[in-house]
Amino acid sequence: MLEGLKRWLAKGPATEMPVDELAAWAEARQYGFRAARDGTGFVVDGRLGALPWRMEWGASQRVYLRGQELRLRAELGLPSDVQAMVLDRPLQEAMEKSMYEQFVESVQTRIDDRAPPEMRWLVMFPKLAGDESKTLRDRFVVVGSREDWLRLWLEGPLTEALRAAPLTAGHPLVLMIARGRLTLRTALEAPEPSDLQRWLRLFETAAREARRTASQSADASAPSTQPSLWSASSLAPESRPHA
Repeated sequence: MLEGLKRWLAKGPATEMPVDELAAWAEARQYGFRAARDGTGFVVDGRLGALPWRMEWGASQRVYLRGQELRLRAELGLPSDVQAMVLDRPLQEAMEKSMYEQFVESVQTRIDDRAPPEMRWLVMFPKLAGDESKTLRDRFVVVGSREDWLRLWLEGPLTEALRAAPLTAGHPLVLMIARGRLTLRTALEAPEPSDLQRWLRLFETAAREARRTASQSADASAPSTQPSLWSASSLAPESRPHA
């Protein structure tokens, strides 16, 4: 399975890192900046309000990302049962083709233990469908453990930010929420400040919307403290959101 993805994404050439330009970009925004001594990567630490985030650029940690990888992470403190993933369609199709070759055209009966969690989630979770996701269908696939949560997360600003994402051929994008953490991964050969700013804008939108969704989900699942204006016999059984 993994060999199929490696064939789909051949390694690109290494790119020199513009350290001075990146340091100036970070300093102007009061971000912390640390470059690797060998010039192969860097780390940027910043905040979205009181929420700390980390940006890393360096060698890819995923088989489906060629060359250098841009990673953004933040601990959002979301409920442990929330697992969500947005990935671009070409990557989804390549992963599913690799899984088809493994299970149908070979004798294997279990997914490769070396496969990234993104691959396993495509098998584990259903894809989001319906009118709410129609604006994303041409570019992205959305899967997750809670459909109600996914729909709330994608309402409004996040959908617009995804539609504006600077995707290019051969540069997959994955947004994941797992164990309360939001992660963005994409292939990025040249870490230009303008590109970093665009990806950071998408990441911060996803983080804000995830926290909003968690708050609204908690409010919706909490029992009302106000007395009802109607007697119980006056209304049909109320449809409650999933907890």
